[in-house]
Amino acid sequence: MTGDLLWPDYAAPDDLAAIEAVPLAARGLPETTYALLARAATNWPDRTAVSILPDAARWRDPLRRTFAELLADVHRVANLFHDLGVRRGDAVALLSPNCAELLTATLAGQLAGIAAPLGGGLSRSHLAELLRRSGARVLVTAGPELWPDGWDTAQALARTGLLDAILVLRPTGAKGTPRPLPTIEGVRVGYLGDLAAPKNPAAFAGELPRAADLAAMFHTGGTTGAPKLAAHTHANEVCDAWMLAAGSGFDEESVVFAALPLFHVNALVVTLLAPLFKGQPVVWAGPSGYRDEALFGVFWKIVRHYRIAAMSAVPTVYAVLAQLPVDDDISSLRLPMVGASPLPAAVRDGFQTRTGTPLVEGYGLTEATCASTRSFPDAPRPGSVGQRLPYQRVRVVVPDGTWAERPVGETGVLAISGPTVFPGYVVDRDENGPVLDGLGKLVDGWLDTGDLAHLDEDGFVHLAGRAKDLIIRGGHNIDPAVIEDALLTHPQVAAASAVGRPDVHAGEVPVAYVTLAPGATVTADELRVWASERVPDRTAAPRSVTVLDQLPVTAVGKLYKLALRRDAAREELRAALDRIAGVRDVAAMIEGGSIVATVTVHSSVPEEAVRAVLGRYAIEWRLAVVS
Repeated sequence: MTGDLLWPDYAAPDDLAAIEAVPLAARGLPETTYALLARAATNWPDRTAVSILPDAARWRDPLRRTFAELLADVHRVANLFHDLGVRRGDAVALLSPNCAELLTATLAGQLAGIAAPLGGGLSRSHLAELLRRSGARVLVTAGPELWPDGWDTAQALARTGLLDAILVLRPTGAKGTPRPLPTIEGVRVGYLGDLAAPKNPAAFAGELPRAADLAAMFHTGGTTGAPKLAAHTHANEVCDAWMLAAGSGFDEESVVFAALPLFHVNALVVTLLAPLFKGQPVVWAGPSGYRDEALFGVFWKIVRHYRIAAMSAVPTVYAVLAQLPVDDDISSLRLPMVGASPLPAAVRDGFQTRTGTPLVEGYGLTEATCASTRSFPDAPRPGSVGQRLPYQRVRVVVPDGTWAERPVGETGVLAISGPTVFPGYVVDRDENGPVLDGLGKLVDGWLDTGDLAHLDEDGFVHLAGRAKDLIIRGGHNIDPAVIEDALLTHPQVAAASAVGRPDVHAGEVPVAYVTLAPGATVTADELRVWASERVPDRTAAPRSVTVLDQLPVTAVGKLYKLALRRDAAREELRAALDRIAGVRDVAAMIEGGSIVATVTVHSSVPEEAVRAVLGRYAIEWRLAVVS
């Protein structure tokens, strides 16, 4: 296959039509993620593939692996998995912060079976449920040197009978003899590096995957409620990675910086798989990634030292970087990509003002593998998350179940089809492996994203908020972004998030939560007035602003609005019940994505008195009686 077919011209929006004039099947993409890695090792065996930093303090001392060495490592670990009984339809669970061995184990999991990355922010009960649902009997996990709390969790899971083997990871570049591991009855426990070392580095002993086989299962749905497992095929991941790599911003000289956790699809597709296509080197941050405060103190030095050209992060990361003085040569940085949650205009403008480099915005979701749109630095489209990626299709439909298409410029639910749309959620297992179900998200090959959007006349996607995040005040829909943008124009506000608070008259009213820049003196009430004077719709004026040390986020850095809605509901209900003597406590929990209040009262308080107050709110509640 010629290089011209694999690599079309893709630098501007107008290139899309010419790209799609060639069928995707004619492009000669590798069939699987393993074939993609093997291709890189053949083409650039001695080129550095990954440089993994032990932590931010030791950013000058990475562990380096060439593409040939990375492939050999993957063969060893995949052969270990195979010897432990992992076959094509079997999952290997991975629970660890980023480290050198986790990169290898993730790729090896997709070679030997199905990789099932798990987030460390999930509760033990949710982790157990995801293990059961995935069918994984082998767990790759951080050991006591790397993540003591996670190691405790892994042992607790093993003692429930869910696992046959625990393979333990050490910190990147770890030296010396590790501490002895405990014995767990019925479970093989050992260090992955030691167990994999004698395995064959030249080839995989088992059945090679094919394009339609499952490569991964990614949990999605947040850190509470009931996380779902979205399945990805090898074709899903390879296609999405190629769509990104095809862009002119990616070339073999472009060093990529990676710091998102590998249980997030962005880390896998954007910063692990896509660079394999052109042999790009990737610099991986330490185990805490962007959560390591020390990283920001040396970030511009890292960019200069490694000549970082591309990076991928969420808006909260760029909000921090936009406040850091540029104290080094960062002229290499030309493709800072942002996604995962809406990008506030103030963050976009602040980063470009600080660095001179525009943020490259995109949009995607786990159910469409990762990325579905991209923007173009040389053709900015303010307010848009970009143009659809090649061979994907997007449309905006009426959110009433009819899937009637909305005209250009009108808002509806965004739907996506094409080779990156996932085959379904893992809901069970049978004798053939994972059982998949779209759970209402898939209709005739189209994915209901749940995101509100409109298309402009050139087909660019403009998000209008997530349907479930809308604040509905007296039947009037309020996009929380308008409140957040107003607050972010204040020079002392670092981050902002608006949610709906229960209200007896309007159903919901908007409230906001913010974090402040160091040394800020502004008060919460001053910020409420500030936002009220700047929102475009007076109904969107926040009733209150609360200052927090930090906004709650999921393990991958997305703002976690359910936690804020829970806080807002709890405070409102406490105030409403304050006048009833005998009310001991008001708590709020998140169950299945909804807020449920629990009111604890003395036995002398009649239920009717509580019902008379809480019955006016559109919120579920329970009564707990104590003597």
